[in-house]
Amino acid sequence: MKAILIREPGDEAVLQLGETADPAPQSDELLIRVRATAVNRADLLQRQGLYPPPQGASPVLGLECAGEVVGVGSSVTGWKEGDRAMALLAGGGYAELVAVHHGSVMHVPASLEWTEAGALPEVFLTAYLNLFELGAVSHGGSVLVHGGGSGVGTAAIALCREAGVRCMVTAGSEDKLERCRALGASVAIDYREGDFAPKVAEATSKQGVDVVLDCVGGRYLAQNVDCLALDGRLVIIGLIGGAKAEINLAKLLMRRLQVIGSTLRTRSNEQKQQLVASFVSRFGDAIAAGRVRPTVETVFPLADAAAAHRLVQSSKHFGKVVLSVP
Repeated sequence: MKAILIREPGDEAVLQLGETADPAPQSDELLIRVRATAVNRADLLQRQGLYPPPQGASPVLGLECAGEVVGVGSSVTGWKEGDRAMALLAGGGYAELVAVHHGSVMHVPASLEWTEAGALPEVFLTAYLNLFELGAVSHGGSVLVHGGGSGVGTAAIALCREAGVRCMVTAGSEDKLERCRALGASVAIDYREGDFAPKVAEATSKQGVDVVLDCVGGRYLAQNVDCLALDGRLVIIGLIGGAKAEINLAKLLMRRLQVIGSTLRTRSNEQKQQLVASFVSRFGDAIAAGRVRPTVETVFPLADAAAAHRLVQSSKHFGKVVLSVP
């Protein structure tokens, strides 16, 4: 099959379309002919040799995909060849074929085009896991999401809008702030204009938010804590702002706060299966009805993966950057 291959870590130029062996699905897996996949920041790190795939996962980049089922493992039920599928992957999406555990796969409703379906699993499951399961936010609650214009950020806004949760975001341009508001963010804060914590305090009448979803890490830690309401949860999913910071533990004790670290890629097949089932139960109807869908910024052909990586690296995109697989 054709796939984007990396001979050695490096910049975008190392991404080359080449030939590699077809995956051999196990009895509990589906074989999917990929129509679309999407670029995530984890792909950029893996390309540079900074984020190796979990043991046993494909070395090919790609944490999500959508396409037709072309093979069904002997122990798999509920799927047949020809079904439209979208899948959460530990790797392998930048290719014509991918094998994936059946529990990480969702049916693609008629409401979604291939490019939308290929952009859904990683970011929507990330947002759902960290806001609704770990963060335990509920109807009428409130969240602060950093990187509101990112794939995870736009997914979080869509899910919160559907669930009746007030979603505040930070972003770094007026265009992104406006587009976040148009998606449903109640408050959009320009992080270039000083500290965000006072603006969250003002927007919440000094009560704070129930959950902060943070992709920045160390540089934002103190302010994130200040943004939380009593019994609030800070969920950290990224460290682009550093891995180390000091924290005032007295604030955690007095306000009964929780700081939670979270990753999705390394979770077990069983954990991912439970997450997918929970997500579909909660938001599957909204996706099928077209009320919740990914925000797709740009679509590149698979062979132009390097250009797609450059766009994501620039942070000039809004929502998802997709790779279409012929």
